[in-house]
Amino acid sequence: MKIDYVKSQISNVRQELIDHQAFTWVDDLNKARIFMESHVWAVWDFMVLLKGLQRQLTCVDTYWVPTGNPEVRRLINEIVFGEESDIDQNGNAVSHFELYVQAMVEAGANTQPILTFIEELKLGVDPKIALERSAAPEGSKKFVLATLDVVERGHAHEIAAVFTFGREDLIPDMFIEIVKNLKEAFPTELSLFTYYLERHIEIDGDLHGQLAERMVLELCADNKNHWEQALALSSAALRARIQLWTSVIQEHQDVCLAL
Repeated sequence: MKIDYVKSQISNVRQELIDHQAFTWVDDLNKARIFMESHVWAVWDFMVLLKGLQRQLTCVDTYWVPTGNPEVRRLINEIVFGEESDIDQNGNAVSHFELYVQAMVEAGANTQPILTFIEELKLGVDPKIALERSAAPEGSKKFVLATLDVVERGHAHEIAAVFTFGREDLIPDMFIEIVKNLKEAFPTELSLFTYYLERHIEIDGDLHGQLAERMVLELCADNKNHWEQALALSSAALRARIQLWTSVIQEHQDVCLAL
């Protein structure tokens, strides 16, 4: 069981996700704000997966020792560099999460829930407790909790599979339609959001997706159980993303009913 087999087994649910109506549903500024207010939580927990992998696969202690497979170390560190220390449209260093929050501010989306959550984490509050008492949309809470469960189990091949097939591998296909629509309709109000999406498409489509697949290949190697677990978790991650996008549209309907 290898990468191609996993891809073939998750192809149907992956296509279901790519075809989700949320990607064409975001056609005005209000819907974009609602989308961003839910999606920013997935941007954060993407970083959790990434840093979870870095902690598992490299040495992050003060007193450094060689840790793990050098090839895998190089792969994860390259991805961390791109996600945690990319550049904004002006050439300034920024993480993709921080860039996303900046895009939310420009669009007029509500950043208070996610920023309050981040401040709680800085104070040492348990992430699940901070998430539960946050003002995050319910669909986002469920999505993030599923990710935290995977990370807390601490199995590198599982985290890598969710990262690769449930997240990193999907970004080019997931966002291309949104980019096309938003560029035409809102060239000024959503310029940072468009830049963020285009940057993800450029980096993840050309480089990070390939690196992530190589990482899964190295971590699962010839272990059949690892491949089976990778397949199961990849499929579950895709289903969770479908539920997240469905919840975004439901959130819009709830807002409309409240008006």
